[in-house]
Amino acid sequence: MTAPVAHAAEAGAGADLLFDEAFLRRLGQLELASRRLTAGRMKGERRSVRRGQSVEFADYRNYSAGDDLRQLDWNVYARLERLFIKLFVEEEDVTVHVLVDASRSMDFGEPNKLTFARRAAGALAYLGLAHLDRVSIAFLGEGRAVSLRPLRGKARVFEVFRFLSEPRPERLTGLAAAARDYASRIRGRGPLILVSDLLDPGYLDALRDLAGTRCQLSVLHVLAPEELDPDVPPDARLVDNETGHGIEVTGDDDLVDRYRTRLGEWQEEIAAFCARRGGAYVSVPSDLDLADLLFDVLRRRRVIE
Repeated sequence: MTAPVAHAAEAGAGADLLFDEAFLRRLGQLELASRRLTAGRMKGERRSVRRGQSVEFADYRNYSAGDDLRQLDWNVYARLERLFIKLFVEEEDVTVHVLVDASRSMDFGEPNKLTFARRAAGALAYLGLAHLDRVSIAFLGEGRAVSLRPLRGKARVFEVFRFLSEPRPERLTGLAAAARDYASRIRGRGPLILVSDLLDPGYLDALRDLAGTRCQLSVLHVLAPEELDPDVPPDARLVDNETGHGIEVTGDDDLVDRYRTRLGEWQEEIAAFCARRGGAYVSVPSDLDLADLLFDVLRRRRVIE
C-alpha cells in the first residue's frame, strides 16, 4: 500500500487531512456497509444483482441451448435427470456518496464542526477508494451541491483530500435545495453519508430527498460541545451566524433545561425519520476522537463493517 503520509507534498492543500500510515492500515481493514444490492459499473468487491463469475453460488436456472456446458450441475442431473445451469454472484463496485454541509453554522465550536466533518469525510472516502468503489464527494451550501467527479482507486485519495481542504465560501445552508440538487445528479448507488449539523429549516426535506435516491442513507449529526451542553450567561444575546439575526435571552437553569429537552426531542425525531427509511442516525460531538468514531461508533451502528 502506498503510504499517503510519505507523500505530504503531493497532497498540497490537503495535507491537513493526512492520516498516519498505521491509521490508514487499520482503516483499510474495514469497509462501508452496503446492504442494498445494486448493479455496479465495474468489477469490484461488492455483491451485485447481476449474475457472474465469482465463486459464490447464487441460484439455478433451466438449461437452454447454447449455454456453457461447463456450468451444468451434473450432480443435480444425476438425481433429477434434468439439466440446470449453476449461477454465481457477480462482484461489482458501488458508488459511495459523502456529503459535507459547508454552511456557516458548521464553522463553529471548539473543536470546529466543519474541520471535524472534513476529516471524517476524508476517512470515509478512503474506505471506499481502498475497496475499489467509486467515491463521490460534495459540499452542500447556498442551496447547491459542489462536487468532485467520482473517483476510484487509492491513488486518487490526494484529490479527495485537496478538495475537502479547500476554503468554502458558503454562508447560508439551503440544505433542502442543495440535497435536491445532488440527488438529481446521482447515477450510481451505494452508501450515502451526510455529515451536517442539520441547523436548517429544510433538514427533513433534505433527508427525504436523499433517502429517495435508493442509496443507503446514514446521517452523522455533528454538534459542538457548546451546543450539546451550553453555558448561557444571565444576560446574553444569541446571534445566528448565518443570518446575523439575534435574540436577547436570560440564561438560567430553566432555559438550559428546556433547551436540552428540545434538543433531545429533535435528535429523536431525526433518528426515527432515518429508521423509517432504513437509514442510520449517529449523533456525533465534534470533540469525539476520529478513531473512536470510525472503529467503534460507526461499527456499532453498522455504517462500517
